[in-house]
Amino acid sequence: MTDAEWAVVRPLLPVPGWMRGRGGQPEAYCHRAILDAIRYLVDNGTKWRAMPADFPPWDRVYAFFRRWRDHALVREFHDRLRGRVREEAGRDAEPTAGVIDSQSVKADAVVGADSRGFDGGKLVNGRKRHVVVDTLGLLLGVMVTSADIGDRAAAKELLAQVAGAHHRLELVWADGGYTGSLVEHCLTALALVLAIVKRSDDMRGFVVLPKRWIVERLFAHLMRSRRLVRDFERSTSSAEAMIYWSMTMIMTRRLARSRSARG
Repeated sequence: MTDAEWAVVRPLLPVPGWMRGRGGQPEAYCHRAILDAIRYLVDNGTKWRAMPADFPPWDRVYAFFRRWRDHALVREFHDRLRGRVREEAGRDAEPTAGVIDSQSVKADAVVGADSRGFDGGKLVNGRKRHVVVDTLGLLLGVMVTSADIGDRAAAKELLAQVAGAHHRLELVWADGGYTGSLVEHCLTALALVLAIVKRSDDMRGFVVLPKRWIVERLFAHLMRSRRLVRDFERSTSSAEAMIYWSMTMIMTRRLARSRSARG
C-alpha cells in the first residue's frame, strides 16, 4: 500500500483483542506488512508458500488470513470501507437498492467434489459466485457454491443474509433467471421487492440493460485479480474471503485517489 492508502485503511481496521484488554498474545508483525502480503497474493495469484521473502513468513500471513476469515473480520473491514466509499460519493452508508447475479468459474484441482459441480448453461466445471451489489457496484454480500446450484436456490439464502445485514434495503434488480416463486418469497418473507429486468425479444447483439450492467462491473473487477480468475480455494469460506479482500483493494485505491484529488 502507498502511504495514502494506509492512511485510509488504518483507522478502519478491526482492533485486536489484546489491545482492548481481552487477552491474547500481541502479534509479531505489523498489520501493514500482513495486509500487503495478502493483497500481493490476491492480486498476483501466487501460492501461500511462494510468498516473497520481503513479506512476513507465509504461515504467519496465512494464520492472519484464516483468523480474519473465521471471525468475519475481513467482512467487517470490507463493510467499513464500503460505507466510507458511499459517503465520499454523497450517498448514505447503508443502501436501499441492489443488484443480484452469479458468475461461474472453473475450479482448480484442489477443489474437492463436495464443493464443485457442472454448470450446464455456462459449460463450466467448478464453482459459482452469487453476489449482491449496491447501485455503485460495491459488494453487499457473496456466497460461493458448487456451479450446479441454481440461481434461485442460492438467492433465497443470500438475499436473506443481505436483507438481515442491511435493513434499509428495499429493492433488488435481477435477470430472468430469478423469476418464479422467488419474487413472492422476497416480498412476503424479506419485505424486499425483486424486480426482474428482462431482455426484449426485439434486441439483437450485445445491449446494456438498465441496472443489470452494474453487477457485471464487479465481476470484471474480480477477474483482474489473478487469484480469482479460477477458484483455487479448498473451502468456499476461503473463496468468499478472497472476494472480500479483492474488493477492499479496489475501495482503498478509490478512497486514496478521491482524497488526493481533493488535495
